[in-house]
Amino acid sequence: MFQPSKLHFMPAGIPPDTPDRNAITGTNYLRKLNLDGMELEFVQQVYLKEDTAKLVRQAAKEDLLLTAHGSFFINLNSLEKEKIGASRARILQAAKMLNYAGGYSVTFHAAFYLKQDPILVYKQVKEQLQRIIQELKDDGNKVWIRPETTGKPTQFGTLGEILKLSCELDQVMPCVDFSHLHARNNGGMNSEKDFREILNDIEKALGKYGLNNMHIHLSGIVYGEKGEKHHVNLEDKMCDMKYKELLKVLKEYKVKGALVCESPNTDIDARMLKKIYEEL
Repeated sequence: MFQPSKLHFMPAGIPPDTPDRNAITGTNYLRKLNLDGMELEFVQQVYLKEDTAKLVRQAAKEDLLLTAHGSFFINLNSLEKEKIGASRARILQAAKMLNYAGGYSVTFHAAFYLKQDPILVYKQVKEQLQRIIQELKDDGNKVWIRPETTGKPTQFGTLGEILKLSCELDQVMPCVDFSHLHARNNGGMNSEKDFREILNDIEKALGKYGLNNMHIHLSGIVYGEKGEKHHVNLEDKMCDMKYKELLKVLKEYKVKGALVCESPNTDIDARMLKKIYEEL
């Protein structure tokens, strides 16, 4: 599988100012912005077809990293079997198109607890991921499958749950959304000490490889007692995310992989993060 050589700073989605904006022109435009890749946003639908995805692959060449965010309409713990099947299909379709595009890693919000025992929900999510991974293996698709740490306590996706899945399943690794962890804990997990503990937990579970193969999300975020409310820009007055401290710790630990900025002004904040990181 692909091994990142550095930490890639990437926007979530096609940069808004891309001339003749589409996935191909957006991929080429990343170089002008001095960014290192892009997360394809399949959150409403997988908008690429095979032929277009292969053109995106050509545009990315060897220097740009591509990831994907799967559908928002995924719940591997739905009470309706049809919706579980549809959720698996959405993840598989995102992974299929990302593979055609030469991509690396697809992430998604895996499930909701629905007031059930988290242990039982974990078993259900694991079972569904096993089925997904088997289909990928049958198709020769080596894209990483990455359930994401989520921003609300009602959502499956604590760091512990995601790390456990990554230990127990082939081709599964975490997507660590530091902003979600901050919001999920109602303002916690937002200091250098906290960031080091998160990375230490990853290394303890997955070894150095876990730090050399990270898929990270970061943005400004507004939250309350029920967790995440919405994303904001990193310099927004409502944002208290200590992103500079996080960048310092990521550099200290020599983390490699994808850092995807999910702020509303995604490419602007991604460039700001890269500049700060390079000046550390």
